[in-house]
Amino acid sequence: MTSLPRLTVLAMGGTIAGSAASSTDPTGYRAGTTGVDELLAALPELESIATLTGEQFAQIDSSDLTDELLLGLARRANELLANDDVDGLVITHGTDTLEETAYLLHLVLKSSKPVVVVGSMRPPTALSPDGPRNIFAAVTVAASPASAGRGVLVVMNDEIHSARDVSKSSSLRVDSFESPYGPLGAVVDGQANFYRDNTRPHTSATEFDLSGVERMPSAAILFAHSGLDERFVEGLTGYDVIVHAGFGNGTVATRVIDAIERHRAAGTLVVRATRTGSGHVTRVGASADTANTWVAVDDQNPQRARILACLALTVTHDRDEIQRIFHRY
Repeated sequence: MTSLPRLTVLAMGGTIAGSAASSTDPTGYRAGTTGVDELLAALPELESIATLTGEQFAQIDSSDLTDELLLGLARRANELLANDDVDGLVITHGTDTLEETAYLLHLVLKSSKPVVVVGSMRPPTALSPDGPRNIFAAVTVAASPASAGRGVLVVMNDEIHSARDVSKSSSLRVDSFESPYGPLGAVVDGQANFYRDNTRPHTSATEFDLSGVERMPSAAILFAHSGLDERFVEGLTGYDVIVHAGFGNGTVATRVIDAIERHRAAGTLVVRATRTGSGHVTRVGASADTANTWVAVDDQNPQRARILACLALTVTHDRDEIQRIFHRY
């Protein structure tokens, strides 16, 4: 008899572990009230898929996630993946910052073992909760040999996404997680089916190593809008990174370029992204020449650009090298 894969479920709290006073209240709930053992006990169907061990790493609303917690999670995940008794990981997580956690892990975990991040849009107490189905699908994917070597995966609503691409695109819908190039695959009839792959480097193929990193560089995202002026920009003093989520192709309003440039001259890394939600930002866009000398994100959204910029600063402070990193990952 073939032994089942041995998976560790790292729990971070979130909606998937939340509760509300009424089954008809899918929004007025408390996140992270249910422990990992209770989550797994509610799904005896998992026993035929994998041998599961639960570990409660945190129990928070993911909007309260800090970079310190994120670093700790990455270190713990790397420790578990280095254990020969662990064949893969499932990480339960709140959806608000799920894509940021998944992307950082995608870049820093040093293993080809399957890692799946999963959340839910409704708490377990709601009518038609999506969490149990999502956990079942996530364990199915993590237990599949086909998931190995694909980097960190996000499984939501029976879709399998790459952590490089996926984003939360709606505040409430159960199908809120989308990738601009589409999912990698789907869970159908209890099987993980893959139809495409992510070709950008990840996990063991990256240059990022957190073993000597005590803290993440600090970063702020500046969201462009028609009334933005220098007063707000001037309040960003002291950040290691400023990601400007600009109009269209990363366009920066001329009235704020000088204020942002003063931060860059003081040593802050300035990155041009787009607020549109998808698409590329080229090195030369519809901005003044000064703004076009800042780092351009390629196709990363502002929140993932923040993660990548901070990781880049753990490797180099050379602007051209950081631009190479954005084009590579």
